[in-house]
Amino acid sequence: MTLLGMTAEELTRWVVAQGQPEYRGRQLHDWLYHKGISSFAEISVFPKAWRESMGDELIGRSQIVRRSPAPDGTVKYLLQLQDGQTIETVGIPTRDRLTVCVSTQVGCPMACDFCATGKQGWRRNLAVHEIIDQVLTVQGDFQRRVTHLVFMGMGEPLLNLKNVLSAIHILNREVGIGQRHMTVSTVGVSHQIKAFAQAKLQVTLAVSLHAPNQALRQQLIPSAKHYPLSQLIADCQAYVKTTGRRISFEYTLLGGVNDAPAQAEELAQLLRGFQCHVNLIPYNPIPTADYRRPSMQSVRSFAQVLAKRHIATTIRQTRGLGVSAACGQLRSLVP
Repeated sequence: MTLLGMTAEELTRWVVAQGQPEYRGRQLHDWLYHKGISSFAEISVFPKAWRESMGDELIGRSQIVRRSPAPDGTVKYLLQLQDGQTIETVGIPTRDRLTVCVSTQVGCPMACDFCATGKQGWRRNLAVHEIIDQVLTVQGDFQRRVTHLVFMGMGEPLLNLKNVLSAIHILNREVGIGQRHMTVSTVGVSHQIKAFAQAKLQVTLAVSLHAPNQALRQQLIPSAKHYPLSQLIADCQAYVKTTGRRISFEYTLLGGVNDAPAQAEELAQLLRGFQCHVNLIPYNPIPTADYRRPSMQSVRSFAQVLAKRHIATTIRQTRGLGVSAACGQLRSLVP
């Protein structure tokens, strides 16, 4: 059992079960979610004897194995979990916000050919407290309140949907991060977009396309053979109808592979009449994949084709590239 991931009401019931007065539940909630403690012994307002009788693993925090700051202010963290597995998470600061790129699995089973996480395979899902811990770790290290979350780190969030949904609710209600400041990214998992829609969240759903047709998408994302592009788009349209929220489509541009103007035309046709937004991501190189980053001229030309077809489009600003903290570069490492 871990305390991280419990609601205020659950924490209160727990302290009462330990023979403590009810008000200690509110104290525990404050120290856990707002002061970001790593051990029970740190809660100085609790009786010393009670603190000493509780193990540190009860809180559920990870350990920072490595902290890698980039010149642009982005910081990548290698975190060791209680079972010895490691994950990476990223803090991305700007003047007005602090965003955490959150991982949801150790590794990833989707096997995207251009992604470092996909290249290493899958080990397990992250528990609720392990997802929340990443946010508190970045918040504590930066000594700033986290304002935005993107579930775009290691793993496929919709394959760990139950724990991701629980973590979203805790981060929203207990930590105080607005759902409209959260984005959940998926390559697409059959039946899971519908399940995600039924949760009726205010978060943004980002769907990673990376190709304008099934053949190329299946080449880049082997798991896509189980989920045809036509069905994925139909499920996305149903999501918009159910939730009333616009979908963001992510498209990683790989030089000479999927960045031609003709492919932009094909993408525009695929998304014609769709309430959506396209986020173009210039490829971030990894040593284990033989792809190249496109020129900015190619990126802009691709964006211009979409704009002419009235597809809302932005080009993602790359952050953390110098320390392999950019999109598609996260992985588990042996310390």
